[in-house]
Amino acid sequence: MTYSNDLINPASSAASDRRILIIDDEATLRDLFAECLGNRYECDTASHATEGLELLAQQEYAIVISDVIMPGLSGVELLREVTSRYPDTIVIMVSGVDSTQRVLDAVRLGAFDYLLKPCDLNVLELSVERGLERRALVRAARQAKQDLERRNVELARRQSELEQLQIQLVHSEKMASLGGLAAGVAHELNNPAGFIYGNMELMRESAENLTRLLALYDCVPMSEPYKSRIAAFKAEIVYDELLADLPSIIEDSQSGAERIRDVVQNLRTFSRLDEAEYKKVDIHDGLESTLRLLAQQFAAQSVTIERDYGELPLIDCYAGQLNQVWLNLLVNAAHAVHAQVTRVSREAVHLARNPHTDLARANLNSHGKITITTRREDDRVCIKISDSGCGIAPEHIKKIFDPFFTTKPVGEGTGLGLSITYGIVERHRGSIEVESTLGCGTDFTVCLPVNSKDSQSTETQP
Repeated sequence: MTYSNDLINPASSAASDRRILIIDDEATLRDLFAECLGNRYECDTASHATEGLELLAQQEYAIVISDVIMPGLSGVELLREVTSRYPDTIVIMVSGVDSTQRVLDAVRLGAFDYLLKPCDLNVLELSVERGLERRALVRAARQAKQDLERRNVELARRQSELEQLQIQLVHSEKMASLGGLAAGVAHELNNPAGFIYGNMELMRESAENLTRLLALYDCVPMSEPYKSRIAAFKAEIVYDELLADLPSIIEDSQSGAERIRDVVQNLRTFSRLDEAEYKKVDIHDGLESTLRLLAQQFAAQSVTIERDYGELPLIDCYAGQLNQVWLNLLVNAAHAVHAQVTRVSREAVHLARNPHTDLARANLNSHGKITITTRREDDRVCIKISDSGCGIAPEHIKKIFDPFFTTKPVGEGTGLGLSITYGIVERHRGSIEVESTLGCGTDFTVCLPVNSKDSQSTETQP
């Protein structure tokens, strides 16, 4: 049976917050309770515990008022079921047995209150009010805890984002400062490096001409005193060795001048001193032109190229600068593959010389692979360059984009390639990520916006 008051305002609280279930095997008592509480609450009644559990399964109740002793399932067993299944429901036990132990047992099992029959209706109403207040406080506390936990998660996420942003800002400021330093160094080195490089070719031609002239002088007849003096001077200056070493000295100097010129050019690129036209470009054309440029190097280093191209739109960029990105990444990949192939080949030789080695183990792969994958992702294009090379040590991953950082031997790298790559990608409002496993290979992924305005300012050439 259901007792309700039509004057209940549904806007003031949820219906379940005002719903009470009365369970008692005495019809007179449960009807009395329902009539008393029905003026303020929506009341349902049940004659035994099983019926009460069925009603609880159908809808939510704020309070259950149950007799302790009933046929079938007892009130105590009902209490256990309600507190276990419906923790938000307040249970008030009613009994005609005045036993302190029963009261303690009921409270320990989760009962909110324990009333004695015959029950004063005013006491019943007060207990119900207190029960509803307790329920509201518990639910409010739980909601507050959930809100706090959710806010903590959100704060942790935002803190992580801020930390990442701070790292990016610090890195950007560092790159900008180093870019200014590189611009100054490039400016100071550009002219003298140009003089040296330009004059070395002239020096080589002049030395060849002087060598020819001296050879002609050696064929001219002269008196014995002059011939003796010239022979003594040649011996003093080690003429024959000097003449033989002169071409190699000039060649070494010219090679050094070329290295200085390359460093200056890299510094100019790193510091944005060389600008180009900003236009729509086909990424695949740039990749293919770079691959053609490096074809001989790939063949010499036993590197095979695999292409997995997707359909890409034209993107806004500086084509020359992006080609520098592909060049740097592909050259680094080729070096890593070559290092891995060399190591594997040495292991194969060592294994093959061991008479106890399985021939299948000695037949190790002597070729490396570079895979280029291109895809469009929403308003960006992503280019991944993967290699089967030696990989990057975990402690070096965070440093690879720092200027002048290199793991190559002295004389084999300036440490500017990936710094230049990072700067170019950043100026195109893109991103570059690296994943690497030592001994297994490395993946560089460059993502660039399809439509991007020119963000570079015109700078004066040194």
